[in-house]
Amino acid sequence: MNALTPVPLAANPLAADANAFRAAMRQLAGGVSVVTAGIGEDRTGLTATSPVSLSVDPPTMLLAVNRSASALPVIAAYRHFAVNLLAADQQVVAENFAGKGGLKGPRRYRDAAWTTLATCAPILEGALASVDCELEELIERHSHVIVIGRVAAVRVGDAKTGALAYWRGGYERLGTAPAEISLSAGLAAY
Repeated sequence: MNALTPVPLAANPLAADANAFRAAMRQLAGGVSVVTAGIGEDRTGLTATSPVSLSVDPPTMLLAVNRSASALPVIAAYRHFAVNLLAADQQVVAENFAGKGGLKGPRRYRDAAWTTLATCAPILEGALASVDCELEELIERHSHVIVIGRVAAVRVGDAKTGALAYWRGGYERLGTAPAEISLSAGLAAY
């Protein structure tokens, strides 16, 4: 068998308990991204921990989006999306794009500054990095759609802050400077 030979599916696949699987996946810390798409009043997006690099040659991103997500038809219609990697101080942006308080569509863009790069997908000012993608393929699998995009442009931030992560059902700040930690704890930096 070589690497390209399809592996046959098990005759009697095991059924994993969905709640146990969810609990297991909460143990995996993930960087928090806001995936954006659309233009003007059609703008929408979602908070995600699933974006990954699929390939460097050519530069390609992959993410999984729930079939019921409002952003999915916008990604399909505009044929673009941006993955904005959130800085430690951008939790409010993550919450807005997760729909906290019932926010939908362009209302999710409040509380932050936005620009565009090559595809006109919204790019978050102050993000650790933003990857602007042209939609290449949508693959339907189970409850989600695998979204594959060819990278059209990249912007890397100034890295003066740590990253926002999601772990065990809550947000965590990673890589923040000791002085910032001291200030947030009410202590003077040494």
